[in-house]
Amino acid sequence: MKSYICNVLIALVWLVNGLFCKVLNLVPRHRQIVARILGDEYATLATRTIGVLEILMAIWILTRIQSRLCAITQIVIVAVMNILEFILVPDLLLFGRINIIIATFFILIILINEFSILKKPSLRR
Repeated sequence: MKSYICNVLIALVWLVNGLFCKVLNLVPRHRQIVARILGDEYATLATRTIGVLEILMAIWILTRIQSRLCAITQIVIVAVMNILEFILVPDLLLFGRINIIIATFFILIILINEFSILKKPSLRR
């Protein structure tokens, strides 16, 4: 049960960031970050595309299909994205360079949720 709740919360992070922050552009800072990194010409399309991909990530998380691959993919994406932002656009981040610490905690939550040795062993043989 705890893992299910954690999956829903992790999926909500992806859904909120994808749908509200990027696709609906309710947080223009996300588009500004993309514009600074990729250029203003591509910012709107790229930001919306990233948002749609984040929504798809939320769906993938909830389906539990290849959950370990999903967790690894999330970890890589969050790490790469936050390292790039830490280096290239720290002034546009909500908490500046401290965002990398928050991202690290999010990665740890994903890691513990999926790979925790505290999980009950599978009944499959």
